[in-house]
Amino acid sequence: MKRISLLISAIFTVCISSAQVKTPQPSPAATIKQTVGMTDITIEYSRPGVKGRKIFGELVPYGQVWRTGANKAVQFQTSTKVTIQGKELPAGKYALFTVPNADSWDIVFYEETEIWGTPEKWVDSLEAVMVTVKTTALTDVVESFTISLDDVSNGNAVLMSISWEKTKVSLKLDLPTEEISMESIKTTMAGPTANDYYRAASFYHDNGKDLTEALAWAKKAVELRGEDAFWMLRKQSLIEADLGDKKAAIATAKRSLASAQKAKNDDYIRMNEASIAEWSK
Repeated sequence: MKRISLLISAIFTVCISSAQVKTPQPSPAATIKQTVGMTDITIEYSRPGVKGRKIFGELVPYGQVWRTGANKAVQFQTSTKVTIQGKELPAGKYALFTVPNADSWDIVFYEETEIWGTPEKWVDSLEAVMVTVKTTALTDVVESFTISLDDVSNGNAVLMSISWEKTKVSLKLDLPTEEISMESIKTTMAGPTANDYYRAASFYHDNGKDLTEALAWAKKAVELRGEDAFWMLRKQSLIEADLGDKKAAIATAKRSLASAQKAKNDDYIRMNEASIAEWSK
């Protein structure tokens, strides 16, 4: 009986020690995910409340680096380059910090992201982009700190806004939508590349499909890539050999051999020499 009591007591103690009190976060986390044109933008941040306090100039001093919200520094991620107020920011993930002032804010996209609060030591070289934007005075109080992406309809630009208490700042992000689209159109309309033809020829050859079609693609790959493509010439020679045209296979293998010798690629030199000897019998 005593053992049972001790066991129950131990289980009860474990249950109590493992229990956790759950309460609402004072500055709840928020995530924005927005596709604009060809660009995916993600922003992760925390949302403190005003709670009757004087924010800018008191709780958030003017002229000092601010984490911009609460808890971990704001995380800003973009899948393509963006131009912020005329300054280019490469694709990637950044921490966002601000330096609020009465009439303007400095907004910094910082390359070190895993920061709780602000950096212990600010490193100027980690500033990917820094811009200064004017503040806008709001009529109504924004109780919860808010970051928003607005005016996303045209796909070429987005307005990123930060609002809290009666202050709002906005900065324009220009996106490379047209540039990416035009490049995609040009690439597609230009037709398959040499590598596309080579991969198709290799697949057909290696999987026992139409070798005549594979040969046409292999020749097209060499035509587009040039005589230095010894690996493409090698594939062409193998297809010709499997089609029974040993004479053509030897001629193509010699071209591949010459190119491989020029590139000092011992593997292809050896393979071509072996094939030429075999097909010459």
